[in-house]
Amino acid sequence: MQFKVHIPFVELLGMALIRFEPGQCEIHQTLRDELTNSYGVAHGGVTMALLDVVMAHAARTPHEAGGEVLSGVVTIEMKTSFTRPGLGRLIATGKRLHGAASMAFCEGYVHDEMGLLVAHASGTFKYMKALPVGSGPDGRRIRKLNPPV
Repeated sequence: MQFKVHIPFVELLGMALIRFEPGQCEIHQTLRDELTNSYGVAHGGVTMALLDVVMAHAARTPHEAGGEVLSGVVTIEMKTSFTRPGLGRLIATGKRLHGAASMAFCEGYVHDEMGLLVAHASGTFKYMKALPVGSGPDGRRIRKLNPPV
């Protein structure tokens, strides 16, 4: 299954979108050496990125089957608890607990291949209008953010 938007960081990490349905999302991440810490297990930043992405995608899922994908989101806050080292293939699931007009409240879990809980997170996401696309100094496509007021 293809991600609904192009996110270079997600592609760099090698995340795979498995499920994207109303209120729920599932993403898998196979660990490679460069994604581990000095103990040879998933780096905490990789686990947190996986949780952030799976919850953000759960926030964007349609409200009903066949419905429209919601606008993009940005993370407002996220709390993560780690329970055990992540090894092998990591399975992240995200769930939209509540969606309001401008915000979504989500939770996410990462399990290992044996089904053991690696980490849990909760997060708040703000829905954003589409941003105009322009060119960066090196010619790559970038989204232009409006300056803060």
